[in-house]
Amino acid sequence: MEIGITSFVETTPDVQTGEVMSHAQRLREVVEEIVLADQVGLDVFGIGEHHRKDYAASSPAMVLAAAAPLTKRIRLTSAVTVLSSADPVRVFQDFATLDGISNGRAEIMAGRGSFIESFPLFGYDLNDYDELFEEHLELLLKIQASEKVTWRGGHRPAIQNLGVYPRPVQNPLPIWIGSGGNQESVVRAGLLGLPLMLAIIGGSPRQFEPLVQLYKKVAMHAGHDVSRLTVGSHSLGFVAEETELAADTFFPSTQAGMNKIGRERGWAHYNRASFDAARSLEGALYVGDPETVAQKIIHLRKQVGMTRFMMYVPISTMPHEQVMRAIELLGTEVAPRVREEITKWEAETE
Repeated sequence: MEIGITSFVETTPDVQTGEVMSHAQRLREVVEEIVLADQVGLDVFGIGEHHRKDYAASSPAMVLAAAAPLTKRIRLTSAVTVLSSADPVRVFQDFATLDGISNGRAEIMAGRGSFIESFPLFGYDLNDYDELFEEHLELLLKIQASEKVTWRGGHRPAIQNLGVYPRPVQNPLPIWIGSGGNQESVVRAGLLGLPLMLAIIGGSPRQFEPLVQLYKKVAMHAGHDVSRLTVGSHSLGFVAEETELAADTFFPSTQAGMNKIGRERGWAHYNRASFDAARSLEGALYVGDPETVAQKIIHLRKQVGMTRFMMYVPISTMPHEQVMRAIELLGTEVAPRVREEITKWEAETE
């Protein structure tokens, strides 16, 4: 069971002071968070790509590369790379470069993205949303498989027997599919035998169990070794010494972030009742003391089948020291509990 952190590197107004930190400061902070995650034994850190004023990480590979020489074992991934509006050649080059700097710890998580600002920014038509992703993923996988590439599509100039460099340390460079739970994305990942990351930020994680089973069924029929496939969950969470302290600390920024996005997308108002309901064992919010959070992750593994858990913290601006403490507790107290329990459970069920 792999455990890690996801960050979108937010620069939203502080809910207490209204102050907005600079992009530069937030970028430096997230590098410190990655370094700490490595030091406390977490397995992976993911940076999400966004192209808005309230997010600082438009280039996940650059942020991760800044942390790579300062870390030793943690895996470094995008979460996600908005592949529909990105050049697959450049994406591969960036992450192969990261792979070299980190000595084989880079991953690409490819997704369509839930925000659309990158499309007009890079000159893509939203009407081609689905076609672009399929075409760009096809090219990215060709580059992953071969140093020399010949390829033709409908939206990008063709490539005729050209090399793509540098080549990564890992062969192949891991490529994940990131999905919000779209059945088409799950089937695509299964057919291709690619690891799957599901964003589970609402409802009950158990609702995603049929999608996990569909993914495995499709992968098996496509001839892939299901036992080698990885399925992950990206979910909101926060750890503190006591459960109520964790809840009281995490709620204000979570409410601000959820309602900001909610106003853009027409969601219902997010209040404390919604927040507390999601903290239950069957909810999608992983907030509490180390034992509470560990038991929820164990429950997720046993009931849904996840083999990687990514805690998304913070969803909106929080004091840096609070985020650092949550990462420390996740690595030093939550992760050991989860690994021990899952190891025992797997031994008993073999």
